[in-house]
Amino acid sequence: MSRHVLTEDRIHPAVRDYIHNHYRLAIEEVGRATRDHAIVIVGMRQNPFPRRARTLLDKQGLTYKYFEFGSYLSGWRLRNAIKMWTGWPTIPIIFVRGKLVGGFEDLKRLADKGELVFDGTST
Repeated sequence: MSRHVLTEDRIHPAVRDYIHNHYRLAIEEVGRATRDHAIVIVGMRQNPFPRRARTLLDKQGLTYKYFEFGSYLSGWRLRNAIKMWTGWPTIPIIFVRGKLVGGFEDLKRLADKGELVFDGTST
């Protein structure tokens, strides 16, 4: 499956650098975390679903890396860049073993199936 992404030949040269560098450091930081941690959550203040994901993982004794980027009134541009990078439209954005698994409901389904056990340990 390939995602629909505008090809570079359809982007004016004057804006290519802007697109390439748009919140690049945050995207790279999240990307590194997905390689260094078994579970990564990208969330925001005030949204109950990142909190529910963290509570679910805490109850199972699983460790995770959590990024909190702004709230409903701030940080939306940064979250939008991460959404565009991942292709996932909502918060939280959750990675397990380096793969995007979706949001809270998707994480809960994995937990219910017992797919969040890592070699008998939490991570």
